[in-house]
Amino acid sequence: MSRKFFVGGNWKMNGDKKSLGELIHTMNGATVDPNVEVVCGAPAIYLDFARSKLDAKFGIAAQNCYKVAKGAFTGEISPAMIKDCGVHWVILGHSERRHVFGESDELIGQKTAHALESGLGVIACIGEKLDEREAGITEKVVNAQTKVIADNVKDWSKVVLAYEPVWAIGTGKTASPQQAQDVHDKLRQWLKSNVSEAVANSVRIIYGGSVTGATCKELASQKDVDGFLVGGASLKPEFIEIINAKV
Repeated sequence: MSRKFFVGGNWKMNGDKKSLGELIHTMNGATVDPNVEVVCGAPAIYLDFARSKLDAKFGIAAQNCYKVAKGAFTGEISPAMIKDCGVHWVILGHSERRHVFGESDELIGQKTAHALESGLGVIACIGEKLDEREAGITEKVVNAQTKVIADNVKDWSKVVLAYEPVWAIGTGKTASPQQAQDVHDKLRQWLKSNVSEAVANSVRIIYGGSVTGATCKELASQKDVDGFLVGGASLKPEFIEIINAKV
């Protein structure tokens, strides 16, 4: 089954109206592969700004949301608010949410369920830390994280799984194409055994972790790598090269 290549840009806590406006201007004017779905993760305060400026062919994602629609949750945003800004995606379970802000698997599962019930697409992030890879438990860690997400998903067509080895995020270290392919292949096997063969064949599993213009083409050539979640490079003109990795 052909899976539409998916490239997400995670701007994280970066940019201002001037610099993001310049990036958006570059993206709007660029020639990009029409067979690629592109979604940019903007800081919450700039969701409206990004959605109003960025060409409609590009999607926008929030970088996080809470597990209920409204209430006394100071500082949080809900899927309903995200949708009200014309935004249709959210990134959940990013390693920075897990390891900097202490979000548990359980909370990420609850957020995933609520975001999907609210009609948002979810870019659900999973990935092992360096000590876990060195201990040989990558598969165990990633499968456990995936199970909590899977337990909260009814419609897999709205989910993109992002495998991001934590040791490769922002470090300049990239998993080798073979390391990425191995984990993606094992994830697909897990989905086949624990969800369904149809979901395993159709769900997009993207790679994140220091993806650059230099590394993207070889990674994109792996049969189970269906795209990227790009951090720092998504704020630079080379993001266009990454979107066009399959060309």
